Amino acid sequence: LTTLLRSMHPVLRDGDYVYALWPHGKPLEGNIEAAVREAEGLTVVLRREEAGRLGLSYDFVAAWITLQIHSALEAVGLTAAVSSALTAAGISCNVLAGFHHDHLLVPSAERGHAMEVLGLLGQGVVLRTERPADRESVLALTAAAFSTSPVTGLPVDGVPAEATLLRELFDCDEYLPEFSIVAEIAGEVVGHVISTRGWIGELRLLGLGPISVQPHLQRRGIGSALLRETARRADDAGEPGIALLGSTGYYPRFGFLPARKLGVMAPDAGWGDHFQLLPLKAWPDGVGGTFRYAAPFHGL
Repeated sequence: LTTLLRSMHPVLRDGDYVYALWPHGKPLEGNIEAAVREAEGLTVVLRREEAGRLGLSYDFVAAWITLQIHSALEAVGLTAAVSSALTAAGISCNVLAGFHHDHLLVPSAERGHAMEVLGLLGQGVVLRTERPADRESVLALTAAAFSTSPVTGLPVDGVPAEATLLRELFDCDEYLPEFSIVAEIAGEVVGHVISTRGWIGELRLLGLGPISVQPHLQRRGIGSALLRETARRADDAGEPGIALLGSTGYYPRFGFLPARKLGVMAPDAGWGDHFQLLPLKAWPDGVGGTFRYAAPFHGL
């Protein structure tokens, strides 16, 4: 299964596809991509424009992804691994098994997200929402990730402040379960990011951090994937923006800007441009004021 996943090459077909019920008794015609006969009738899969031409009604509009790997029909686990990873990302998936390849039909609007999830799965990485059973693994991961200070580059004595902060964030009123996300490989938690409730005056938004990746797995795109997943979830939830304190050489590639350019001041003026903000679709005009983190940050 590991070999299959690593050699899996997902290819996105052009266009949109739909499922439709073929009229009873009517001979097949047109460009049908797949068909399944059931007791209730014949289901066909075809391009959306072809369904329109044939006058067929449909509901689900899908993108078609082909896994360009020859997987034997009796191979165990590939379909389950793929569908589980997509499910963890909140993407519905309908699977068609051909003689040579497996084919996935996912919601059309999720095509880019699905391709990203499959790309990570090829590396063995799955993103999902953190669960209470993950807590100690996540805390140990965070302690390992920050065992060397990102500021001084020197080893940290005792428990890193980031691990202590994270433990308190899990127990605070501003904790938002859906914005605590883990990355796992073969069931082991190897990355984590958390965003908690923050404010600018009365405007509610997110404060991101800490974000952690196992030291030996850093620079492999896991942290980037966690950031993009956070932004995607925040946009879907109608959150207006995400604030963080971090490197001005790293976070701008994800769309983060110095918060002052958006009229938002850091809790500590000394942070300068390291205090950054990602405005999302719901970002309102005329925002101004000082950002306020969740309560545990105040003790740092």
